Amino acid sequence: MFFFGNDFWLGSKVLCSEITASGPMAAAFHLVRFTVKLDPAFTPYDRDMSLGVCLPAACSAADIQSLLETTTARTDSKHRMSLLRVRAIPGPYSLASDPKFHIMGSVVILVALMMIIGTIYEAVLERRQKLCRLRRSNNNESGVKPADKISFDKDDLTESETDLVNSVDPCRGLGLVSEVVLSFSILSNGRKILDCGPAGKDSLTCVHGLRFLSLAWVIMVHTYLQIFAIAENKKMRTLTEENFMFQTVANATFSVDSFFFISGLLVAYLYFKSQNKGEQSLRTPRTPKPLAVEAKSMTMKFLTLLGYRFIRLTPAYLFVLGCAELAMKWLKNNSVFEPISLDNVNCAKYWWRNALYINSLYPRSEMCMLWSWYLANDTQFYAIGVLLLLISSRFFRVAVSSLFMLLISSTITTALISYSIKHVVSVQEPFKFFDELYDKPWMRLGPYIAGIMAGWFVHRTKCSVKMSMLVNVSGWAVALSTLMFLVYGVRDANFGVTGTAMYISLGHTAWGAALAWIVIACTSGYGGWINSLLSCKLLQPLSRLAYCAYLVHPVIMVLTSFQMEGSLHINNNLCMILYFGNLVASFLLSFVISIAFEAPVVRLLKVCVTPMMEKQNSS
Repeated sequence: MFFFGNDFWLGSKVLCSEITASGPMAAAFHLVRFTVKLDPAFTPYDRDMSLGVCLPAACSAADIQSLLETTTARTDSKHRMSLLRVRAIPGPYSLASDPKFHIMGSVVILVALMMIIGTIYEAVLERRQKLCRLRRSNNNESGVKPADKISFDKDDLTESETDLVNSVDPCRGLGLVSEVVLSFSILSNGRKILDCGPAGKDSLTCVHGLRFLSLAWVIMVHTYLQIFAIAENKKMRTLTEENFMFQTVANATFSVDSFFFISGLLVAYLYFKSQNKGEQSLRTPRTPKPLAVEAKSMTMKFLTLLGYRFIRLTPAYLFVLGCAELAMKWLKNNSVFEPISLDNVNCAKYWWRNALYINSLYPRSEMCMLWSWYLANDTQFYAIGVLLLLISSRFFRVAVSSLFMLLISSTITTALISYSIKHVVSVQEPFKFFDELYDKPWMRLGPYIAGIMAGWFVHRTKCSVKMSMLVNVSGWAVALSTLMFLVYGVRDANFGVTGTAMYISLGHTAWGAALAWIVIACTSGYGGWINSLLSCKLLQPLSRLAYCAYLVHPVIMVLTSFQMEGSLHINNNLCMILYFGNLVASFLLSFVISIAFEAPVVRLLKVCVTPMMEKQNSS
């Protein structure tokens, strides 16, 4: 197994502890990390090994290091063994004495109390509402004329109807404090998340399927990385990479492009949709305002929309960030493995970069929650997109020109960087140039712009594009061929440096353009079974949970794998079982996080901020 890639010779930490429990003397478990170099035919590169040793507790880490250094001193330059470090497991870290653990615990307790209070309060209100309806029904039967036969659902009442009900009926309207308390109710929040009812007439239902499938793809890739990190037969990875379908894992960078496309699509579509409603609500034609007044109004709208997004996303984000930091601290102290992640250090030092959504602008070695680079990029794109959309209401051509200039600049920049570092795309090293070509915003802007354009087009055509059979078939053929080529056209392509630069610079935008066709075709009635699949009602709850699932799934993976006592044996069947387990566990935990942190914040924003935004829009 050494020659098949096993770098973990860990013994048994659990059995070592059993010696202490049942044996004549206390024992302690230590992990030794060392580098081995044999004949080049056996070890073409230095191997970092992990050795678990169980010795009497009187032997300290320094004692073990002295013993091993005596052994390694006898090796020559051709066959050498270099000691790296010795550490006791568990180490000195104590989760219970960490102040951040107590802060996180206090937050959880406070939110749990609010959820309990809100749930009980809503249950009481629902019972009261039933009694009110029953009294109204009895009054109708006895000949007492009701004020109006209206629903007591506050969302369905107009302002005049609400005043009328409050004046003649004991079922009073809810005040601000009641709305705040109800924002934490598990009953209504859970119903909204799990609702599979019919969508609105102008809803882009196919987005639910695209979002869920993209996240499922991301989790699959991370599952393989999870297994590769603790595999005892690493040579099998080389064989696995030769499989044609492994490109699904190696080229999964496009799964995140789907998220960027969806974000741009919804931002543009909902913006123009709200603008259209605002114009229809005005009785008189809009008169142009002075440029200074218009600029001030745009600035306020921009800051309001940016603040709205920040408040909506950040609570769940920072909660998971705290969990990730504590989890990594615990693992570094207790695991027989050594995770390469530095969340235990970086999250404490650089959490503010995550909170400001600028962490993707820094090197990978300084990142906290490495996978959160997507959120930083998406927020930066949102700021650019909203700014251009606001400008488009007054200077449409300027906004469109700026959009195309950004797209061209992103494409050229990506090509130049790829060419300058002599990058050649390969299945074996998809993350080789992470800092240079993977996570930076100027590399990923293309699909977001494609989404903005698609959102404008779908709104402009009112989801009713007419096309011939030839155009329909040709469009689907080009779109699906593009998607398939980008994912499965790399293995034997031998692009070279120039070809790779073109593939990297144009591929992300091409992916977004192909998805744009899918959305346009599905919303216009030309999606067929693909639209039926993407618009399946059962995918709606999973789509709503996608944000929290994306945040939490890597934390689940590291806690699952690195707390194990031994390594895993790579096998495709095992990989798939672990994948489905990660998928289910991620969505189950995301439901808890969403119902505790995301859904209450969304409702609080609707109660406190939305009226202000509506007033601002109407003015």
